[in-house]
Amino acid sequence: METVFVGACIIMAVCFVVGTPGNLLVIWTIVKHVKQCSHTVLLIKHLAVADLLVVFTLPLWIYSLAWSWVFSEVMCKAMVYIIYACMYASIFLITIMSVERFLAVRFPFTSVTWRKKQMLNKILLVVWVSSFLLSIPVIITQTLGVHNGQVQCLFREYESNTQEAVLLLLETLVGFVIPFFILVLCYGCLYSRITQMSFRSKRKSTVLIASVVVVFSLCWIPHHITNLLSLLQLVKKRENIKDVIDAMYMISSSLVFVSSTINPVLYVFAARSFRTSLRDTGIHKLFRHLSSTATGEGNRELSFVSKRQSSQTNTSQCCMESKAQIDLLVDICNNAASDENV
Repeated sequence: METVFVGACIIMAVCFVVGTPGNLLVIWTIVKHVKQCSHTVLLIKHLAVADLLVVFTLPLWIYSLAWSWVFSEVMCKAMVYIIYACMYASIFLITIMSVERFLAVRFPFTSVTWRKKQMLNKILLVVWVSSFLLSIPVIITQTLGVHNGQVQCLFREYESNTQEAVLLLLETLVGFVIPFFILVLCYGCLYSRITQMSFRSKRKSTVLIASVVVVFSLCWIPHHITNLLSLLQLVKKRENIKDVIDAMYMISSSLVFVSSTINPVLYVFAARSFRTSLRDTGIHKLFRHLSSTATGEGNRELSFVSKRQSSQTNTSQCCMESKAQIDLLVDICNNAASDENV
């Protein structure tokens, strides 16, 4: 077995050992301990489901790389299809999470209104349906092939160079470039506000989501760089580019699985201030905190509005009363002056 395959198997094994219990813990904690989920916590739960589906495929990949692919081509297509659908779902969920943070910090009143409309369930349905639809090209192109005398589920078969170029561009643009541009825009606008936030809870949740975004981006950038190199290879037809693509393929594929493993580790790290003992991870307290602070922020904002409206009403009433008193005094003075003249 090649050295690169050995390294990939080790990374995948670690990802499976860490990612499976980690994502299960996140899902179980939210379902069991968080009664009222905020938008952020609900998005985290769906992100954990997507990561868990990816991690579940790891034992088959490890066995395949160590020996050979012993399953059918249909199984090969199904496995890769699940991974790509979860890739799209993850980047869409992270983008929505970041936009929600942006609205909560920059436009809190709009954020409260959005929470009232209960649109998130519909948005989540659209995210998952679109993710599975965008992954359909994988079913068409993924195929089995022979590598060093072993059958592997690592190959794509395109009908033409045009089809390959279109599918690679679609995957990179929709699955990374456009969402990444939105993420950079959101956090670029939030950067100056994060250190100035009056509510520490907003700052903590924003930093946590930003760390999820950064880790996800670092793990997926090599994969999309490989896609861009494949597009360049279609135009230039150079062997050195092909060698670079082959060398990066296993590295980028391994990092994809790392992205589905690292999020629970980030949650545990963020929850360290909520720990009460060595056995206590503090995750359930973190998620409760995120939900309660999201609700609390909305209540504070709404109470501020009601107080401001109340104060405006009181002020207007006082002004009307003062005006009436002044008019009465003027009338009294005028009557007194007229009596003196008489």
